[in-house]
Amino acid sequence: MSKLRVHSFGISLDGFAAGPDQSMHDPLGVRGMELMQWFMPTLTWRRMQGQPGGETGVDDRMAAQGFEELGAWILGRNMFGPVRGPWPDESWRGWWGEEPPYHTPVFVLTHHPRAPLPMAGGTVFHFVTGGIDEALQRAFAAADGRDVRLGGGAATVRQYLQAGLVDELHLALGPVLLGRGEALFAGLDLPALGYACTQVIPGGRATHVLLQRALAAAG
Repeated sequence: MSKLRVHSFGISLDGFAAGPDQSMHDPLGVRGMELMQWFMPTLTWRRMQGQPGGETGVDDRMAAQGFEELGAWILGRNMFGPVRGPWPDESWRGWWGEEPPYHTPVFVLTHHPRAPLPMAGGTVFHFVTGGIDEALQRAFAAADGRDVRLGGGAATVRQYLQAGLVDELHLALGPVLLGRGEALFAGLDLPALGYACTQVIPGGRATHVLLQRALAAAG
């Protein structure tokens, strides 16, 4: 059965999954990229960038698992780009250049319609105006029996957690204090929502924490 999974989601010691004030210069908000310092040296990341070398070990293994058996992605609009409100035009095509790292259909949550955007390497961005349930239904249909990865941002993950729709959540807890930004679990009672911590794995640059929804674990 297909699952909705969150992987490699960087979080600070004080619970923030992004910094404040997202901009072109700071895609994850001010100091937000510090949350991903565990990920960028890995062999998995460097291969994605067409770069040689890279670290192996626990961090790389956890990073690589996030790309296994995926058939589609879901992103919040802020993960697609910094443009707010109605699309002024179609010039913004994402943070990643002409070949994004997804290589599957990607369903972007937005309040403003936009035509599908095909990119090199098999990625097609679909802009969904009907909310999280519509995005999930369309993503599962496109995944054709494989899993769907929820890429963020924090507010989007929070919505899916609140609805009890996330089956598995991998957090990469880094040695970072942000002080302010997007608090991932603000307003959530995870035990009441059926989530439990199932594994803690020390890595070289982060501690990897795995949460599962009880029904997903039982299934």
